[in-house]
Amino acid sequence: MKTLIHQAEIVNENSRLNGSILIENDIISRIFREDEPVPFSDDVTVIEANGRLLLPGIIDDQVHFREPGLTHKADIRSESRAAAAGGITSFMEMPNTLPQTTTNALVRKKWAIAADSSVTNYSFYLGATNDNIEEIKAVDPSTVCGIKIFMGASTGNMLVDDEKALAGIFASSPILVACHCEDEKTIRKNLRSYIEEYGNDLPIEYHPLIRSREACYKSSLLAVSLAREYDTKLHILHLSSAGETALFDNSVALQQKKITSEVCVHHLWFDDTDYKQLGSQIKWNPAIKTAFDRKSLIESVNNDRIDIIASDHAPHTLEEKGQGYTESPSGGPLVQHSLVAMLELWHNGTVSLEKIVEKMCHNPAILFNIENRGFIREGYKADLCLVNRASKWEVGRENIMYKCGWSPFDGQTFRSKVDLTFVNGNLVWDHNRILDDHKGELLTFKR
Repeated sequence: MKTLIHQAEIVNENSRLNGSILIENDIISRIFREDEPVPFSDDVTVIEANGRLLLPGIIDDQVHFREPGLTHKADIRSESRAAAAGGITSFMEMPNTLPQTTTNALVRKKWAIAADSSVTNYSFYLGATNDNIEEIKAVDPSTVCGIKIFMGASTGNMLVDDEKALAGIFASSPILVACHCEDEKTIRKNLRSYIEEYGNDLPIEYHPLIRSREACYKSSLLAVSLAREYDTKLHILHLSSAGETALFDNSVALQQKKITSEVCVHHLWFDDTDYKQLGSQIKWNPAIKTAFDRKSLIESVNNDRIDIIASDHAPHTLEEKGQGYTESPSGGPLVQHSLVAMLELWHNGTVSLEKIVEKMCHNPAILFNIENRGFIREGYKADLCLVNRASKWEVGRENIMYKCGWSPFDGQTFRSKVDLTFVNGNLVWDHNRILDDHKGELLTFKR
């Protein structure tokens, strides 16, 4: 199988090249400059890019696809398709499913589900608890993306709040530790105070004051301190406040960092003035905070204190989200719209196109040591997306692909659109249509 993507603007490794890509089976076999001859022949399928943007496939290092156990709101099949529609070719999924993914055997069960149903490539975190250190020590570094620690905002028994257990995980984990950092004691204290004043149905606008900057900073500082003490490879997920960004270094290349950070698209797009219109639809943990925090997070993307941009895709039904503040779950669907939302920030001059590709494609591959993905290079897997930079479209219920059927971007007009997505050389998204003849592969890590 040979496919030629002809005359695209290739965005890769901090540069743009007008040229063409030859895919043979699942591999990028040749990259041609604009002035080089390309192989037109009967055995090559030609796709005329006509100057559209060709990007490496997005690697999303934080999603919640809800399978097993919560499939009334999402599953790996439905959400991997939505991801492909958004240019995402690989995802790393979190352990707070039912049952929670806290053993290696349960990780392998998720592999089996994904092998049968995911159109994109996949990996799954092993979840930490206060008492599963032996499972963590037994993890296979070549096939498991990371260990997930909930240092706040957990479900079930996944809050790791025992100091000895926490130290043991940081000291013993054979792979990257990814942390959700919010100080639970601070949150509980704030929540009690606001419930005393407003009752359980308190206004959503108080969410960022309950799950406050202080709660985030205190927990992130603890995680960074533990990582330094035990020389742990630490990745702090979804930064949401200005103060946290100072904890991270931008004086060295990502390859030299032991402590790294991520921001999510909703924290770069929304701020606390949007609660009035969108309410609990933008209730995430950590909370979306002020315009000042949003501006600081964008600056930290641009100055490399923040290393990765992800979605934290975490769907719930509208019925669930419509409950009162204390009952409404946190999280929302995002994989279909994360790239186009970032491209909108590019159109606005907020962040460069090259920086988007670095944070959403290259850096996840570097940080997690993913084999042969995340770049447009000869010999690498052909995970690619072709983007029309000037194709206005409006998000609406008729084109939302999430199983939950809604998006906080409903009614938003975007100026760019993902036309084609290739996973392992296979075309899986073609102008508003999913092609599911091929399934994704288990990500492997060179560690």
